[in-house]
Amino acid sequence: MSNSKVSISEKIGYGLGDAASSMFWKIFSMYLMIFYTDVFGLAPAVVGTLFLITRIWDSFFDPLVGILGDRTTTKWGKFRPYLLWVAIPFAVIGVLTFYVPNFDAKGKIVYAYITYSLMMMVYSLINVPYASLLGVMSSDRKDRNSLSSYRMVFAFGGSLLALWLLEPLIKYFGGDMNAPQGWFWAIVVFGIITTLFFWGCFFLTKERIQPVNEQNNLKEDLKDLWKNKPWWILLGAGVGALVFNSVRDGAAVYYFKYYFENQSTFSLFGMENTPTSLYLVLGQAANIIGVIAATPIANKIGKKTTFLFAMLTAAVLSVFFFYLDRQNLWLTMTLQALISMCAGSIFPLIWSMYADSADYSEYTQGRRATGLVFSASSMSQKLGWTIGGSLTGWLLAIYGFQANVAQTEGALHGIKLMLSIFPGIAAVISVLFIFFYPLNDEKLTEIEQELNARRANNSTLEN
Repeated sequence: MSNSKVSISEKIGYGLGDAASSMFWKIFSMYLMIFYTDVFGLAPAVVGTLFLITRIWDSFFDPLVGILGDRTTTKWGKFRPYLLWVAIPFAVIGVLTFYVPNFDAKGKIVYAYITYSLMMMVYSLINVPYASLLGVMSSDRKDRNSLSSYRMVFAFGGSLLALWLLEPLIKYFGGDMNAPQGWFWAIVVFGIITTLFFWGCFFLTKERIQPVNEQNNLKEDLKDLWKNKPWWILLGAGVGALVFNSVRDGAAVYYFKYYFENQSTFSLFGMENTPTSLYLVLGQAANIIGVIAATPIANKIGKKTTFLFAMLTAAVLSVFFFYLDRQNLWLTMTLQALISMCAGSIFPLIWSMYADSADYSEYTQGRRATGLVFSASSMSQKLGWTIGGSLTGWLLAIYGFQANVAQTEGALHGIKLMLSIFPGIAAVISVLFIFFYPLNDEKLTEIEQELNARRANNSTLEN
């Protein structure tokens, strides 16, 4: 194992990978539901079921990608090659997902199932190895916290860029009358950007850590994972956090389009923006502030305590959000900023905690399967996103939503609940899981010292 420290350029390179992923992830989270209902022409209940079926399968595809990554051997390492190989398929399938074919209703449903399923699979093929890369770039906890923070800053920066540019690009390419064309070419632009960012991540990063005993025994890997208590806790906490985010994200555009109704534009940095885009961009900017604050706070009070406080605060503020009305636009924006700061702060923590759980597995079992452990991160994202996305579609149907018409009071009430009470419940579930997380700073120091001693001894024996 190389003892070289992670450089600033390498941290930036690592961040570029999540900037790329997050552009599509955020567009999916915020806009895919309303794209399918208001542009593509599907009923919300159909979209909810589409999300459930495609994402459930894809959630369990993630560990398969993790297993594949652990068994990949190239001159570039185990995980970096996927950033090179999958970048173009990622972009192309992303563009096809937002293409509106000239099919009948059944044909469109089939097309949506095929393209979205492929998109989720190719997302796993590049994002699981990318996430796993954190576990082999450094064994130092401070380096990992720093890498996680860089990752999240770039992730939310990429999301902010996507949300700021998306609506202006759609209008630029499609005008007021051709939304399908506008969507297609806007996503082409983002596909080009994501490809360049993934390649930048590939060229700027390094893999340093090699396990003491590299045994490619799937049965033993799965057995070790089953015994990894921190992994299971993080899986549950991650699902709760992603349900919190995905329900809020999925309902946000509906909230402004149908509840606030007034979508008069204003100029920001030379771009025409609406209250919707301001709300979304403000959320991403606040996420970045939360990410930046997370590392120094966690270094003082610990990752677990920081996570607990942030998600509990987000739950309380989400309840307050329910009581806002159309006259409280700026208070709405203020709560969005505060909630987003809390939500943003937990993500660098949870990525760093996944790396710790990989160390815990090697410490207790004597074996390391970084890709399989880190696939939990992507799996929790997909499961949380699956539950949240499906709930959004089904709740819209339950409350009587109809696309592109004035909504009933019942539908508006349901949309408000999806921005407030329902996400708050998910945040509390995440808190309950993380309360039982066992790896405090003292235990992590013990694990780090023991693993470093084992690796040093192994290196001496090999020489």
